[in-house]
Amino acid sequence: MAFLVQHGKSRAAAAAAPASRERKPRHGLRAAARSPGKPELGRRQLAGRLLLAACLLAPVLCICAARPLSPLSSQVSSGDGVYLAEKNHISSDDAGGGAPQEAGALSSLQRGTAGGHGPPGPVASIPARFSVDPVRSSPELGIEGETISSAKSGFPPENFLTNFRQSVAYIEVPKPMSKVYCDDKSKDEGFPYARPIICQMSCDVRVSPGSSLIALTMPMQQGVEGLRVMPYARRDDSLLPLVTEVDIRAAASENDAPKCSITHDVPAVIFSIGGYTGNFFHNMSDVLIPLYLTSFRFKGQVKFFITNYKQWWIQKYKPMLRRLSHYDIIDFDSNKDVHCFEEVIPGLVRDRDLILRSHPMRNPKGYSMLDFTRFLRHSYGLKRARSLVLGEVPGKKPRMLIISRRGKRKLLNHCQVATISRVLGFDVTISEARGNLKRFATMVNLCDVLLVVHGVGLTNQIFLPAQAVVIQIGVSARGMKLRYLEYHISEQESSLAQRYPRDHMVFKDPMEIHGQGWNELADIFMTLDVKLNLRRFRPTLLQALDLLQL
Repeated sequence: MAFLVQHGKSRAAAAAAPASRERKPRHGLRAAARSPGKPELGRRQLAGRLLLAACLLAPVLCICAARPLSPLSSQVSSGDGVYLAEKNHISSDDAGGGAPQEAGALSSLQRGTAGGHGPPGPVASIPARFSVDPVRSSPELGIEGETISSAKSGFPPENFLTNFRQSVAYIEVPKPMSKVYCDDKSKDEGFPYARPIICQMSCDVRVSPGSSLIALTMPMQQGVEGLRVMPYARRDDSLLPLVTEVDIRAAASENDAPKCSITHDVPAVIFSIGGYTGNFFHNMSDVLIPLYLTSFRFKGQVKFFITNYKQWWIQKYKPMLRRLSHYDIIDFDSNKDVHCFEEVIPGLVRDRDLILRSHPMRNPKGYSMLDFTRFLRHSYGLKRARSLVLGEVPGKKPRMLIISRRGKRKLLNHCQVATISRVLGFDVTISEARGNLKRFATMVNLCDVLLVVHGVGLTNQIFLPAQAVVIQIGVSARGMKLRYLEYHISEQESSLAQRYPRDHMVFKDPMEIHGQGWNELADIFMTLDVKLNLRRFRPTLLQALDLLQL
């Protein structure tokens, strides 16, 4: 009690004589820290309320600050190239459109405006904070639903956000015009026969396999009514019963087109494995090489629709198909869905048999047969990229593969040819191109010399390593970084000598037979067997050894 009285007196004396020296009580500072006076407490509470009010009002102040920018929104029209892409994003087709100052002003607000006077101006995106009410749960500002009560907040009118949302909602997205281009050049300079039609379609393309239909949403005056495409990379009148055709039609509006059941975000290629497939030469020249030329540029991001579907064919060439497309193959003949794409290619780009050349339209990437053989090595895991160099490994013999056939165009004395080849220094294998493709491709890839009669067996050269030697009895197809030797048979080495007299046009004017059509040509030359004159053929074998030393 004495301390309290003394403490009180000293405080009264200090108040009465402010000019005198202040005496600090021993516990005054600690007590003041624990128990502030009423005026100080009031100031702190007031400061806290002001801080809270400032935090709550900040979003509204930002919205009000953006209102002067709302006149910019009136610049959007149907021809300005500014479209609302999705719920909260706007994109522009014209990269150079809009005034630089406007774009700079909008960038400070993340290129989004709020206003009730029409759609937003040429902006890049609407910030996510405008997709929902920024202060929806703030009773302090009188926010209910999606409006701001101006009576309580004193800032924007209560229909401000509502008008803004409506201005965004009524911007319709003009869809790009669907396009179709079909390459029907019939014959090109230097091309031996008519090219198949191949089309490229973009934007809104709908594939309905159940009705063999491809529909494009486009004005009827640009329609493609009546266009039918045979998606096979060889043009031949006799193919019509063997290959399913695809109809291409135009739909004047989205409602006239088949409704999408599946939407894809990668392109599609539609092709047939009917026609002459089943023959290894046609499998490669009519389907797989054209498919590579058409789809390799997509780097696996493409879907395949196959007509005239054959499961055994898919399984046989699965390593190549999987490398070209990372997606499951769709059976065009049995699928009942309507598939929607932004790009569809019905048909395959075609060049000559076992030949690829650069072309500005059909082969703009400049893919070559050398590129294709590299693709094959990766697909089948073939290890040899280059053939043996004779003498590089002491005692190592070059390997020769003689492809025999049971049917037409046989090498009748292949055993004698193998014997003389072994005498000259080759390690010889005789095999027919049958069975597992990967196993046979590996066998070919291990060889340095391939000996074959002109025909389907020659197609196996695609598996050879670079710089290998091809001895072809007939005319060769070049372009795979291989070394070719052509052996032209005499009349006596041909089985035709037993069928026709010496003065027949088969020997005197073979091109006359070519002019009589495919059936006559096939009946004569496609059934030809060969029996080599070993003495006459021996220099060709020695020449092959010389090429392997380079």
